[in-house]
Amino acid sequence: MAIHSNGYQTGFGNEFATEALPGALPVGRNSPQQVAHGLYAEQLTGTAFTAPRHANRRSWLYRIRPAAVHGRFEPFAHAGFHNDFGSGPVTPEKLRWNPLPLAQPEQAVDFVEGLYTVAGNGGPEAGTGVGLHLYAANRDMDGRFFCNADGEMMLVPEHGRLHIETELGVLDVEPQQIAVIPRGVRFRIALPDGQARGYVCENFGALFKLPDLGPIGSNGLANPRDFEYPQAAFEDVEGDFELLTKFQGHLWRSDIGHSPLDVVAWHGNYAPYRYDLRRFNVIGSISFDHPDPSIFLVLHSPSDTPGTSSVDFAIFAPRVLAMRDTFRPPWFHRNIASEFMGLLHGVYDAKAEGFAPGGCSLHNCMTGHGPDAATFEKASAADLSQPDYIDGSMAFMFETRAVIRPTAQAMAAPHRQQDYPDCWMGLRKRFQR
Repeated sequence: MAIHSNGYQTGFGNEFATEALPGALPVGRNSPQQVAHGLYAEQLTGTAFTAPRHANRRSWLYRIRPAAVHGRFEPFAHAGFHNDFGSGPVTPEKLRWNPLPLAQPEQAVDFVEGLYTVAGNGGPEAGTGVGLHLYAANRDMDGRFFCNADGEMMLVPEHGRLHIETELGVLDVEPQQIAVIPRGVRFRIALPDGQARGYVCENFGALFKLPDLGPIGSNGLANPRDFEYPQAAFEDVEGDFELLTKFQGHLWRSDIGHSPLDVVAWHGNYAPYRYDLRRFNVIGSISFDHPDPSIFLVLHSPSDTPGTSSVDFAIFAPRVLAMRDTFRPPWFHRNIASEFMGLLHGVYDAKAEGFAPGGCSLHNCMTGHGPDAATFEKASAADLSQPDYIDGSMAFMFETRAVIRPTAQAMAAPHRQQDYPDCWMGLRKRFQR
C-alpha cells in the first residue's frame, strides 16, 4: 500500500481547501446534514476554540470513517521512546554523542520502533517543553499507523528520505528538509532508500510559528511561501491494522480494521507541512562581530513570557562571513537558555573534529562552551581581508528556556563521547602584561 503525493499548497499557516474527489468539499458550510460521497465531517482542532483568529488552528476533514472507529486501547511497550527525563540531578557537563548506529539488516525496525529518546524537559501534562529524540529505521510502517496526542513532531532527516503518508496528504522529505506533523494527526512512514536516520523534536507547548522579523523588515529568514502543505490524498483499504497512540508520555495500541488515511477532502489551517532548509535567507553582519544566533531562527514555540520561547529551531546554513577585526566563528558563551545541536551535512564551523552528521551535543544553562581549541587557533590567525565562505554544511539547534534533562539511556549509551570536554583543554593561557 502507498499513497502518492497529489502536489503541494504553499504559505505558512494559510487557509487551504483541497479535495481528492470532485464535490467532496461542502460549499457554504462545514457540517451539512449529508456530506457528498457518503463521507463523515470531522473537525480537528489544534488550539482552543476561542483562540484569537490570527492564532486559531483547525481543519475540517471529510472522511470515509470518523477517527472514533477503532478497537480498545491497551499499553504498548517501547523502552527506548518515552518522556522520562528524570527528577534527579542534571550534570552541568558538556555532552556529545556520536551518530545513532543505523538499524542492522538482521533486525527490521520501522520509524516508531527506531525512536530513541536523548533528552527533554516539561511534558504533555504541563503543556510546555520538548522531547528530543533520534531515529534509525530500515523498514516501512506496514500495517501500522502512529498518532502523537502529546505534541507536534518536527522530523529532521539526516540520512535517507522519508515518505510520510498522513490523514491530510503526503509529504516527501529528504535530508536538509524538515516535516512538521501536528498533534493528533495519524500517519505512517515509508523509507524510499531502505535506511533512514535523523532527529525528532516533540513540542509539548504552543504550536511552532514563524518569528517576527522586527528591524530586519518584511523579508528574510524563512519565507512563508516556502512552506508546503499536502493536497488531499486518501486510501480506502480494509484489513487488520494497528494504531499506535502516544498519550501522556506512554504508548498505547489498538486494532483498527481500516486505514485511517481516508480523508477525501479537507479545508483549514491545521495540517502537516514541510520546509527546505536550503531556502533559508541567512541574515548576518557585514561590519564587525559575530551576530546572535537568534537571526538564524526558522520556527519557534512561544511561551507565556514575551520574547522567550519554549523552544527555538535555528539552523546554521551556508553563508558568507565578511566581518573585519572579528573572531568570525561563534564566540565563547554561557546562556540562560539550553542548547541541543545536531549536524545534517558537512562540518560545523565551531568544531574542528568529533561532531559528525547524525551526532548531537547538549550544552545546558550557563555551561560554558564555544569553539574548540583547534578552531580558536585557526580563526585567531585567519586572514580577514577575504571573506570566509561557509559552504556544504548544515547544522541546527533546538534551544529551550528550561534545562534539558538527558535520559539515563543517553548518559549510559556506548555512542556518548566521554572525552568530549577535553576538546577545550588545549586552550592555552595567552595573557600578557
